[in-house]
Amino acid sequence: MRGNRLCLDFVNLDYVAGEPVARMTSWSEFVEFLAKKGIVSEDREESLQNLPETDANASQNLLNKAGRLGLGIRFAARALARNGRIHREWIEPVNEILRVTEGHDELVFNGNAWRLGFLAKEEGLDWLLAAIARSAAELIANGAQSGVRQCGNPSCQLLFCDDSRTRRRRWCSMALCGNRSKVAAFAKRHGAEKARAQHA
Repeated sequence: MRGNRLCLDFVNLDYVAGEPVARMTSWSEFVEFLAKKGIVSEDREESLQNLPETDANASQNLLNKAGRLGLGIRFAARALARNGRIHREWIEPVNEILRVTEGHDELVFNGNAWRLGFLAKEEGLDWLLAAIARSAAELIANGAQSGVRQCGNPSCQLLFCDDSRTRRRRWCSMALCGNRSKVAAFAKRHGAEKARAQHA
């Protein structure tokens, strides 16, 4: 269930198998996400996991900012998927993070390959959201060319960026929603054929 963009993977955290969860992402899940995406190292992940015990206010403040950022990105991405208007209030959380996270891009070696990473000028906590905000800014700046879609399963809320050659991807995951849709369509066709046979 990859969104194909860091910011979309981030907003999809609040959904499990396409269904909304009844809570905002926890601190632990947030830090695991940052590590999984290479935003923080394993050592940094370990120290961040302990932050709620050492500085509960700092971790909660950042989680609140992350929640506002995620909500703004979700609203903007949904508007992109519908070719709708993006409102200024959705963009403000993105710009807020971009304003306070000075730094630069740099190539870093992760043990296997080189990747482009963001190095913050200062070591405050807001920089943890910088790569997500930048990913969102790039997506929003691309406008209609961004290829943002919402899963074709009406009960799924996951967003993704369609990078396919034909630009006809419909599902967040073929293994989940795509197969479910095909099974449902087959059952519906099979049921209709069975009903016609019984009435003949």
